[in-house]
Amino acid sequence: MCRELAARLSEHVVVLEQDVLWVEWLRDPAEEHRAFRSTWLRVISMIQQNGRPVVLCGTVVPPEFEPLPERVLFSDVHYLALMCEPGVLAERLRRRPAWRGWSEPRIAETLEYAQWLREEGAALSPPVGLLDTTDVPVSETVDAVCAWVTKTLGLVEAR
Repeated sequence: MCRELAARLSEHVVVLEQDVLWVEWLRDPAEEHRAFRSTWLRVISMIQQNGRPVVLCGTVVPPEFEPLPERVLFSDVHYLALMCEPGVLAERLRRRPAWRGWSEPRIAETLEYAQWLREEGAALSPPVGLLDTTDVPVSETVDAVCAWVTKTLGLVEAR
C-alpha cells in the first residue's frame, strides 16, 4: 500500500511508513510510545520544511499525536483509517510474516482497537475518516486513499 501511494503521489507529497522507526529504543509502552510518536512528528516537520507535505502510513490516532509538544510544528494533521470487518482483519494479520509478531492476544487487542475506532473515530478531534477495505482490492484502496489525500490537501488528482 505504502509503495503504491509513494509511486502515485510522489509528485506532490512524501509518503513514509512509520514502522521503519519501530525500534526497541523508541518503544516506551508505559508512556504510550511517546518517544516513537514525538520522533515521527520531528522527522515529518523536517521534511515539510522543504515544502512537501507528508503522508505517514501507520497506526496512530489523534489522542496519540495531538497532545504532544511537537504537534505545534504543524498547522493541520488529517487522519484516515483503513478498516475492514473483524474476521477479515484477523485473517490479514495472521497472514503477516512471523517476524511482525502477530500473536492471537495481539490480534484480539487490535480487533478491540478497531472496534473502538469504528465507534469513536468521527468524534475524535480532529475526526478520523474511515475507509472500509473489506472487499476492496489493494489497487482500488490505493485509488481511494489517493483521492482522499488530493482532496484533503487541495492537490491536482494523482494518476
